[in-house]
Amino acid sequence: MPGTIAPPDIELIVENRRVGGGGGRPPDGGDGGDDDYGRRGRGESPSPRRFSTGIAIGMVSILMFFMALASAFLVLRHNSGVWVTVRLPWILWVNTAVLLGSSLILERARLRLSHRDVSGFRKLWMVTTVLGFLFVAGQLVAWRQLVTQGVYIASNQASSFFYIFTGAHGVHLLGGVAALLFVLLHNFEKSQVSVSLAAEITSYYWHFMDGLWIFLFVLLYLGK
Repeated sequence: MPGTIAPPDIELIVENRRVGGGGGRPPDGGDGGDDDYGRRGRGESPSPRRFSTGIAIGMVSILMFFMALASAFLVLRHNSGVWVTVRLPWILWVNTAVLLGSSLILERARLRLSHRDVSGFRKLWMVTTVLGFLFVAGQLVAWRQLVTQGVYIASNQASSFFYIFTGAHGVHLLGGVAALLFVLLHNFEKSQVSVSLAAEITSYYWHFMDGLWIFLFVLLYLGK
C-alpha cells in the first residue's frame, strides 16, 4: 500500500543486493578471469623467445671475441717482420668434413622429430654427438702433429694464433657437445621445455660453431 514502510529485514536484503551487484557476482579474489590468468601464469611453459634471445646474446659475445682475435691475426700477419708460416696439419680437412657432416645429420634428426619419429631422432642425434667428440679429438691430433714438427704455442706468432684459435673454438664446441648430451639424456616429460624447443635452440649454437670453424679454417689457410 502507498506509504507503507518496508520491514527492516526486507530493507537489509535490498541493500545487500545493491552493494553486491545484481547477478550473483563472486566474492573478491574469485573473479573467473583473474583465476584463469593465475592458473595460466603458473602452468605456462617458458617463452621460446627467452631461450632464443639468450643463445643469441651468447653467440654474439663469442663472435666478438673471435673477431678481435682475427683482427689481431691479420694485423700481425701483414705488419710483423718475424712472422713464420705454420704448415697446417692435413687432419684439419678431415675435421672440417666431420663437423659439416654433424650439422647435416643434426638437421635430419630434427626432421625425424618433426615427424614424431622419436627413435630415429635419438639415433641421429647420438651420431651428431659422437661426431662432435670426434672433431675435438681430431683437433688434439692436429696439435700432436705440430708438436712432432717442433711447433709449439710459443714458437712464433703464427703458431700462437693457431693454438689459440683451435683451442678456444674447441672449448666452445665442447659446450655444444654438452648441450647435445643434455637433449639426448634429459627427461623432457617432467620439464617445462619441450624436446623440440631444446633441439632447436641447440641447433642454433651447433650451426654457429660450425660456421665459425669454417671462418677460422679459411683464415688460417689463407694466412699461412
